[in-house]
Amino acid sequence: MPGTRKLGRSSDHRKAMLRAMVTYLLETGKIETTVTRAKEVRSMTEKMITIAKDDSLHAKRQVYSFVTKESVAKKVFDEIAPKYKETNGGYSRIIRIGPRRGDAAEMAIIELV
Repeated sequence: MPGTRKLGRSSDHRKAMLRAMVTYLLETGKIETTVTRAKEVRSMTEKMITIAKDDSLHAKRQVYSFVTKESVAKKVFDEIAPKYKETNGGYSRIIRIGPRRGDAAEMAIIELV
């Protein structure tokens, strides 16, 4: 279930961070972050892509309310969602890349498949 990890932040800060990370992932297709953040971003991203596959007005309003850039939300409906039309989930992958140099946090790359 998305939204179960607290990530050491208040709920407002956590929601803003996840919205920004999901938007950036959908824009570029790839992000380098910690493993726990990557897992949370993956669940939210897959939820947005699944909603966008419907292509109704309600789905557009839901995606536009979560994704922070209008151009990225348009890209989700025009390019990303049609690509996964036949697929039931599993739109992204997490690749672990080892510990971060400063604090040894486990790092990962999350990318769209």
